Amino acid sequence: MEDRGAEPGLVLVFSGKRKSGKDYVTDRICERLGGDVCCVLRLSGPLKQQFAQERGLDLQQLLGAGPYKEQHRAEMIAWGETRRCQDPGFFCRLATRGARQPVWVVSDARRTSDLQWFKSEFPRQTRTVRVQSSEETRKQRGWSFTAGVDDAESECGLDSGVEFDWMITNEADAPSLEEQLQPILKASEEAADLCRRSDDQ
Repeated sequence: MEDRGAEPGLVLVFSGKRKSGKDYVTDRICERLGGDVCCVLRLSGPLKQQFAQERGLDLQQLLGAGPYKEQHRAEMIAWGETRRCQDPGFFCRLATRGARQPVWVVSDARRTSDLQWFKSEFPRQTRTVRVQSSEETRKQRGWSFTAGVDDAESECGLDSGVEFDWMITNEADAPSLEEQLQPILKASEEAADLCRRSDDQ
């Protein structure tokens, strides 16, 4: 087995549509918990790195939010699908390699195979979180429907058939994010405490 660091106390696997605010929510959680307790793992990071390497593309631009990434997005999705078909845990293993904090926040699960991998590797620790926003709100944040992207499995794979542990509604008229994050922060702090206590024994 590859070195994926210490065994985590809690694995929070987040999913949501483009421009739903997944990164914003996961960054907020990590700010609150601190870098010694929590790390953000992005499945798209190793995917983009591998894709850039094989295609001779600019990784920094692929990691950004600009037109360069959009230009290559459809091809990158198709390439990622092929890799996942060959090995469903490929990107999950790369993303978790070397993670040492007690709380792992996976910010961008997109497929049932992503959830299945974490649930099979860390059955006791894995919890799933869905971040949702209305199409109207997502449009205000710059989203517009793109055929081959927004109707592909990478965007729709977790739209149905999944029972999430927590749902976060990232909208102006929803309860405050602070309020919605309370149970997640509480579970994270408890898991981190448990890890610390077992380290001390």
